[in-house]
Amino acid sequence: MELDQRSQFEQATLPHLDAAYNLARWLTRDVHAAEDVVQEAYVRAARYFGSFRGGDGKAWLLGVVRRASCDWLTKQRAQPAALPDDVPDRGDESSNPEVLAIRKCDVALVRQALEELPPLLREVVVLRELEGLSYQAIAAVTEAPLGTVMSRLSRGRRQLQRRLAPDRVGGEA
Repeated sequence: MELDQRSQFEQATLPHLDAAYNLARWLTRDVHAAEDVVQEAYVRAARYFGSFRGGDGKAWLLGVVRRASCDWLTKQRAQPAALPDDVPDRGDESSNPEVLAIRKCDVALVRQALEELPPLLREVVVLRELEGLSYQAIAAVTEAPLGTVMSRLSRGRRQLQRRLAPDRVGGEA
């Protein structure tokens, strides 16, 4: 890779390293595998950077990460491991123990609810709600029509809402 092309590659992709890892972690459901997947995705992205036509580098890179994650999952053929409990909470770092305990519980509930979503719904929810991608960018990443992205996102949000609803504790079985 030429120096100028390498510089362009780094400018287009390196700012999105955290997003790439986050997506890989949610798709593989394995912290160590996510690191390997992101490394493989960056190798692929560097190899095929000539096909990048500008525009949204984040969406392009996350598409590469998604394909690398799918390849990893195909190779595994086993149920992926769950996420560890050490995923940092990016909220207010209040020193109030009660607030911290409630926040930790809430984070665990949301994490569990996301884990329970079917993979196609989890993928679009993570891309939209955690990574902030537009519907069009999600369509590009997932290689799905815009209407399908919107439908999956709607279904994923509804399922999350049902799983996180306060009345779930008492009434539903």
